[in-house]
Amino acid sequence: MAEPYYETDIPARLDCLPWHRFHWLVIAALGVTWILDGLEVTLVGSLSGAFAGPNGLSMSESEIGFTASAYLAGAILGALGFGQLTDLYGRKRLFSITVLVYAVATVATGLSWNFLSFALFRFGTGAGIGGEYAAINSAIDELIPARIRGWTDLAVNGTFWIGAALGASSSLVLLDPNLLPLWLGWRLAFGIGGTLGFGVIVLRRFVPESPRWLMTHGRIEEAERVVCEIEKRIGDGTLPRPAGKPIRLTPRGPVSLVELGVVLMRRYPRRTVLGLTLMAAQAFCYNAVFFTYALVLRRFYAVPADRVGEYILAFAAGNFLGPLLLGRLFDTVGRRTMIALTYGLAGGLMAATALLFAFGALGATGQTALWTAIFFVASAAASAAYLTVGETFPLELRALIIALFYGFGTAIGGVAGPMLFGILIETGSRAALMWGYLLAAALMIAASAVEAAIGVGAERRALEEVAAPLSMHI
Repeated sequence: MAEPYYETDIPARLDCLPWHRFHWLVIAALGVTWILDGLEVTLVGSLSGAFAGPNGLSMSESEIGFTASAYLAGAILGALGFGQLTDLYGRKRLFSITVLVYAVATVATGLSWNFLSFALFRFGTGAGIGGEYAAINSAIDELIPARIRGWTDLAVNGTFWIGAALGASSSLVLLDPNLLPLWLGWRLAFGIGGTLGFGVIVLRRFVPESPRWLMTHGRIEEAERVVCEIEKRIGDGTLPRPAGKPIRLTPRGPVSLVELGVVLMRRYPRRTVLGLTLMAAQAFCYNAVFFTYALVLRRFYAVPADRVGEYILAFAAGNFLGPLLLGRLFDTVGRRTMIALTYGLAGGLMAATALLFAFGALGATGQTALWTAIFFVASAAASAAYLTVGETFPLELRALIIALFYGFGTAIGGVAGPMLFGILIETGSRAALMWGYLLAAALMIAASAVEAAIGVGAERRALEEVAAPLSMHI
């Protein structure tokens, strides 16, 4: 007896939609995750001189590096836990939960009384942000039309640096001793992120559940209703006809861990290697350098704690503009070419800068200018890693796989990086720190080679074409 199935054109209808303010709503409500993450990371970097000193919690450089790793460890566990729940119970249901965890933990960070409490609350903040990554990346990939999915994904991920700029700007005000005492300024800074988080919960009420998630969970009538509502918002009766063919899906239950292993190791082994490589390389490069950025400026260039934010503003601008200006090329020139190029160029520039740093050829301004140039390119590369993982595996596992790859990459490159660089900085040796930068450069160049060899040409293609759903009826 033939398996029952149902036929739907929902993916084709979503992909043919013209750009509309509905898509801006999706970006604003969901993309704010990266703004919050950027705000958090930058606040800690910019404020480290304040909360680590006598007006704060009296922490050493290595303890600051540990708190950065605690944040990332929380993000890993949060991504894994909430990622699985996102695939089981839907994208929308997890939105409010993850951002609530983030908001509460962020406010608590400002109330920390010693090193251990600070590290614990940073862990909780990371858990909320990690959970956001899985749910938000999935929803954006599934709601944005295929022809501009690459640029949109990169631009949204790049908004991390809007948060970074907000954090840097806030630190300049909150660490000004003429306005606030230092012991109070750094504590109030963490309230900014918490306030934004509570506001996001309200905004997300207007974002629908992903129709693609609904259709693969047998809720086809609900998926049709959501798509019809979206089409009415955009222009009922005036929309282009879907170009893609309807697909056939068979109702099925939750995906088991055995099926997950089969997908990763037997169905898409090359994509698994690719995703892990891209995520680990960018995580090490970014987290190692940026989490300890303020420490380098203070230790090697004697930049006062209350002026670190000025340097981070320039750095943040380059990181935001990179994905925004280069993102279109990922949809036109193609994924493989652009990902390999950005990873390779970022690695080469990082190696050159490491040598200049070791020989003392740079001042604080010159160092920042070169880092800004490097991460103009590296920011697009890092965002493309999330794009690759999100669009090259079956829909039923999208959130969990994003979480797994993010978790692995962050565990290998992100958690170890800040701890390693914190130790290297504490030695006060430029030569020692140079080897850390060269390691980051080598990882980026290796990732470029892997992408050139086995990258996936997913540009302008429907998600169901790039990776057929597990529920696809054949």
